[in-house]
Amino acid sequence: MYTVLVISCHPDDMEIACAGTLLKCKERGDRVVVCHLSSGDLGHVEIPPEELRIMRAEEAKRSAEIGGFEIMYGGFDDLKIFDNNKESRDKVVEVIKKVNPDFIITHSPDDYMPDHTAVSKLVFDACFAATLPNYHVKTEGAARLVPLYYMDTLCGVNFNPTEYVDVSPYIDKKLKMLNCHESQIVWMRDHDHIDFPDMVRTCCRYRGFQCGAEYAEGFRQCQVYLKGTTKRLLP
Repeated sequence: MYTVLVISCHPDDMEIACAGTLLKCKERGDRVVVCHLSSGDLGHVEIPPEELRIMRAEEAKRSAEIGGFEIMYGGFDDLKIFDNNKESRDKVVEVIKKVNPDFIITHSPDDYMPDHTAVSKLVFDACFAATLPNYHVKTEGAARLVPLYYMDTLCGVNFNPTEYVDVSPYIDKKLKMLNCHESQIVWMRDHDHIDFPDMVRTCCRYRGFQCGAEYAEGFRQCQVYLKGTTKRLLP
């Protein structure tokens, strides 16, 4: 039915914030493409970046296979994503032109870390640039100007959803995908004393309380000129 493009920062961000929604999209017949812009190479205090980069790519691959999603990579490393340069923007424009989605999901501009907020701004800028046939990247032509949705922040801090997706039937599979990211889950448990899958489940339960579902994921549509729609695109 639709082509859904998620442009996330780190390999586990999609699972945290919108995997249930994507599973629901996949069930209705959508093509789901997830682009991880960063390798996540700094996401551990003991595993060196060179080793962790490979490990996290394998974790992301296993998760995508469970969901039946296509995955792409942006080629950045952690804390090397900046929103105010053409090279970075062009990488995101290339992704959008290549996929030509019906709608895009990315990070909130008010998220908690610089890589997330830089990705949010890059996607906003690239959404427009990708619609211009004379803005040249490797993939030529023009993508459609489509709605952009911001996914929830970690623990929902400073995020008030305008749309909800009931993910109750998909919560266990969502967490199964999240559990593929063992390097992060073990690190957070051992060093931060956080049961991360339980935290993600609890956040989905909280969003569910807000909209009358058992479990839900929240989104906010980017409300700017020409990015609105009369259709319900989220499942």
